[in-house]
Amino acid sequence: MSTHSHTAALASAGVLLLPVTLCAQGTLADYRRSDSLRATLQGLVVNAPEPATWIARTDRFWYRKAVRGGNQFVVFDVSSREKSPLFDHERLAASLSAAANKKYTAVTLPFSTLTLSDSARSIAITFDSTAWTCDLSAYRCAKDTTSAGGRGGRGAGASATGSQGVLAELPRRSPDGKSEAFIKNFNIAVRPVGSSRDTVLSSDGSEGNAYVLQTIAWSPDSRKLAAYRVKPGYRRMVRYVESSPADQLQPKTFERFYAKPGDVLDVQQPVLFDLDTRQELVLDATLFPNAYNMTRLEWRKDNGAVTFEYNARGHQLYRVIEANAVTGAERTLIEERSPTFFEYSAKKYRFDIDDGKEIVWMSERDGWNHLYLYDGVTGRVKNQITKGSWVVRGVDSVDAGKRQLWFRASGMNPEQDPYFVHYYRINLDGTGLTAFTQAEGNHVARFSPDRQYYVDTWSRVDMPAVSTLRSTSDQRVIQELERGDATELLRTGWRAPEVFVAKGRDGKTDIWGMIIRPSNFDATRKYPVVENIYAGPQDSFVPKNFSAFSAMGALAELGFIVVQIDGMGTSNRSKAFHDVAWKNLGDAGFPDRMLWHKAVAAKYPYYDITRVGIYGTSAGGQSALGGLLFHPEFYKAGFSAAGCHDNRMDKIWWNEQWMGWPIGPEYAASSNVDNAGKLQGKLLLLVGELDTNVDPSSTLQVVNALVKANKMFDLLVIPGANHTNGGPYGERKRNDFFVHHLLGVEPPDRNMLPVATENGGGDDDGLLSWDEIWERWGWWND
Repeated sequence: MSTHSHTAALASAGVLLLPVTLCAQGTLADYRRSDSLRATLQGLVVNAPEPATWIARTDRFWYRKAVRGGNQFVVFDVSSREKSPLFDHERLAASLSAAANKKYTAVTLPFSTLTLSDSARSIAITFDSTAWTCDLSAYRCAKDTTSAGGRGGRGAGASATGSQGVLAELPRRSPDGKSEAFIKNFNIAVRPVGSSRDTVLSSDGSEGNAYVLQTIAWSPDSRKLAAYRVKPGYRRMVRYVESSPADQLQPKTFERFYAKPGDVLDVQQPVLFDLDTRQELVLDATLFPNAYNMTRLEWRKDNGAVTFEYNARGHQLYRVIEANAVTGAERTLIEERSPTFFEYSAKKYRFDIDDGKEIVWMSERDGWNHLYLYDGVTGRVKNQITKGSWVVRGVDSVDAGKRQLWFRASGMNPEQDPYFVHYYRINLDGTGLTAFTQAEGNHVARFSPDRQYYVDTWSRVDMPAVSTLRSTSDQRVIQELERGDATELLRTGWRAPEVFVAKGRDGKTDIWGMIIRPSNFDATRKYPVVENIYAGPQDSFVPKNFSAFSAMGALAELGFIVVQIDGMGTSNRSKAFHDVAWKNLGDAGFPDRMLWHKAVAAKYPYYDITRVGIYGTSAGGQSALGGLLFHPEFYKAGFSAAGCHDNRMDKIWWNEQWMGWPIGPEYAASSNVDNAGKLQGKLLLLVGELDTNVDPSSTLQVVNALVKANKMFDLLVIPGANHTNGGPYGERKRNDFFVHHLLGVEPPDRNMLPVATENGGGDDDGLLSWDEIWERWGWWND
C-alpha cells in the first residue's frame, strides 16, 4: 500500500496525523516518550534507601528501599550488624489484598510508612484515606475504626481559638483528675468530675465576647486556670457553587470562613482564675495591644506564672510574655522587632530550660537565622549559640542536662550547595560545634533513642540515595547500609538535572537553579525554555534530592529545556535575601531569574531565551502571570493555575506576613488584576471552581480585567476541583499550550484519537495509550 493510501486509511479511521514537515521537537514520538516517562523509569533505580526509623527502646531500626519493581521494608540490628525483611512481604500482600479487595504484591504494598506496636508484632498503616492494623504473627489485616485516619478526623493543628471537632466540646480535666472546666453560658465553670454541681468562675462572658473551651489551661497543681475570652472579628464567608455534584443534577452551594488581608480579627483576652480565692485576673493589654494572634497559654511548673506569645498585626513585632499568676503583673521575656517581617511560621523556635530560667530562642537579628540563649529571669541574651554566614534550618532537640543542642543547618560548607541540609551538635555556650554529616548532598540523620548511633541518608539530584550507620561519638562509619544503583536508569538515556549557579541582581549573590534536558537532547539544535516557578517566601523550592521521574522531565521530553530557580525573596538564605519579598511579592525574584537565564544562554548556545515560557500553581500561578505582565520582553507564554492574583483576595495569614498591614499601595502594585492591561504574551489560566485555598474569584477578577482591557487569553475552569493545576488533564493542556506557542507545532488533536476497546487497555481518559498508538501507527515518524 502506498504512503498516500496509508494516510487516507488512517485519516478515515479518525487517527491523529502529523504533517511530514514536522520539526524535530513536539513530534508524536516526543509525546509518546513524555506520556510514558513515569512508567519507563519506574523501578529502574534499586537499593536506594529512604530515611531510617528507630524502634523505640531498641538498637534496631527499619527503612524502606527501592527494589526491582517496587519497594521493600528492611530492619537492621545494630548489635548483630544483620539486616533482614521487616516482615513477610508476600504474606502481608496477600492479607491486605484479601482485606481491601485489591491486588497487591510483595513489592507494591500500598503504603510508604508505618508504625510498629506490640513489640513489633503488629503494624499500623494508612492508605486510600483508610487506617489499617496488621497482625504480623497471624498476618491478618483489618480496618482500624478507632484511629483518626479511620474516622476521617481533623487531627491537630488548629489555632488557639479554632475548631477541633468533637474534642473541642469535651470538658478540660484537671491534672489531678478531680475537677473539670467547661463553658456555661459563655463563661468558665468548674465542677468535680462526675458531679453536676458546678461553680461559675467568670461573669464577663457573653455571646459577642465568650470564653473558648479549647483555650483553657490548668495549672500543674490543679488550683488555677487560664483561658482566652474572645471577641469575634469580621466573619468573612467565601461562597461556592458546586456546578456538577455527583449525587444530583442540580448544583449545590456551600460557604466557608476565610479571613482576608485587612479584615478585623478576633480579639483574644487572657484571663487567669484562682479556684481557692475565686479571684479573676484580666491581664492588661498594654504588651499585646493589636494581636494578629496569640499562642496557647502555658503554665510554669511552679504554678507561679503563665506564658504566651504575642504576634503583632503586621508581623514586625513579636513578644514572649510572662504574667504573674497572683498579681497579674506582666513582663516581656523576649522581643523581636523587624523593619520588614518576623518570620513566625517557619523560623520561630523556643525551648524553656529549668522552668524558664533559661530560654533557647531563634532569630534573624544578625542577618542570618541563628539560635540564642536567654536568661529567663532578666530577659537578657546570655550568649549567641550559633553564628556565621549560614542558616539554622531547625532544632531537633535540646539536652538541658548536658547543655547541648542538636540542630540542622545549611550553608556552613562553602564548597557545597548552600541549601543542602546537614546535622550538627553544639554546646549552649556556643562552643563544641560538631558536624555529623559531611558528604556533598542533602541529608537526613536519624539518631538512636540513646543517641549512640545514627543513620545518615543523603542524595543529590544527580546521585541516588546512600545510607550509612555511624557512631555518634566519633562520626565514623560502622557500616554502609545501602547505595542506590541507577545503572538501568542510565541505560534508558536518562539525563540527570544540571545544577547551575549565576549571580543575582546585586552582582554578588549566587542564585541556584536546576536545568532539565530531554533524553534525546541534541546540542546542535535550539531549545525553547520553560520555567517552573514558585516564589513563595515561606521556603526554597528547587529540588535537592534524587528522583528518577519528575513532571518537569516529562515536559522536557516534548522538546524543551525546563528549569527551576530560587530567586531572591525566597527563604533559607540570608535575611537580606529573604527581605526582597517584603511588600513586593510581584517581584518574585524575576531580576535574578532573568540574569540566571541569560547566564545559561551565554554558556549554552542551544538555550533559546527568545522563546521562554513560564508556569506555576497557587503563588506560582500569580508569579507565572506576573512574568507576562511585568516582564513581557522576556516571558512569551504563561500557564497560570489557581493563582492568588491579588494579595488582597487571598488568605490573611500568608499575605499579611509578606505584604504587610495595614493594606498599602504595594498590594495594588503587585496585583495581576490591576496590571492585567499590560499583557502581551500568550496566557492560559486555570482554576478549580471549589478552590478552598485561594478564592476562585481571584482568577475570575483577572479574567474580568483582561476582558475589559481587550486582551486575548485562554481559560480552563475545572468543575468540582479544589486547589489544583488541573491534574493530568490540566498538565496535558499546559504541555500542548507550550508546544503550540513555543515550538510552533500543532499539538495532537486528542479528540481524534481512537477510543480504547475492552481489550485495548486504554489510559484513564479512555484513549489508547501512546504505546498502543505507536505500535499501530509509529511508522509515520520513522
